[in-house]
Amino acid sequence: MPTTRSDGVSLHYDTAGTGEPVIFVPDAGYGAWQWAWQYDGLAGPYRTIVWDLPGTGQSDTPDGPYDVETLATDLEAILAATEVRSVHVVGAGLGGMVALGYARSYDRARTLTLFGTAPRGELVDQDALRELHPADPSEDDRRESLRGAFSAEFRSAQSETIDRICEWRADEDARAAGFEAQVAAISGFEAGPLYELTLPTLVCHGLADPVVEIDVGRDLAADLPRGSFEAVEGKQLCHIEHSRAVTDRLDGFLTEHSREK
Repeated sequence: MPTTRSDGVSLHYDTAGTGEPVIFVPDAGYGAWQWAWQYDGLAGPYRTIVWDLPGTGQSDTPDGPYDVETLATDLEAILAATEVRSVHVVGAGLGGMVALGYARSYDRARTLTLFGTAPRGELVDQDALRELHPADPSEDDRRESLRGAFSAEFRSAQSETIDRICEWRADEDARAAGFEAQVAAISGFEAGPLYELTLPTLVCHGLADPVVEIDVGRDLAADLPRGSFEAVEGKQLCHIEHSRAVTDRLDGFLTEHSREK
């Protein structure tokens, strides 16, 4: 599987499809599996790229704490390795913060799509975030921690999907040291003046997200010059619970701002 290096840190990534590039940036704690539905759903008309944050999956775990500026540099290394000149960046939580930081520091981003993202670390409920990622979890702990990620209806109706997610989490989620270093990156984040970020941005937010209140997402979209807001039924992983609708909306947004339309 392909890897590249950023300041000596090995970073793992995967790519599929051949069209305009779209890169997915995971939230703190979660492996790249978080984006499987959108990664597969868009591959073909788009070239989809997903990667493991430092401390997660097959990427290295450098000593923490991490910061968004360094993670944005890591994102730039992935895009350089995949020879991408212009890219649509999709991020959730910490990944959304990395997207905002990347757009401020580099010129490859064409659009941003942000899920459950706060423009400042102080707006993130770290207690709720930690409940989603228990230390040294058992299988039962992983399953129980998904209460904050999915509605009760989804967990009941999609038990086989929940089983698969628990397996993926065991293999791919952040190691304890990596998760703590990622949380530190969230804590220290400040997006800066949002009016300076003029690229098209779609802000999506779960109606019952326990980690970042939905009004934070609404305000973020309102403060971005070309921001638009979409509420999504569900909790933190609303883009999985309603994957078909979210992927269709994302496809429409990317098509609207495609170079090839």
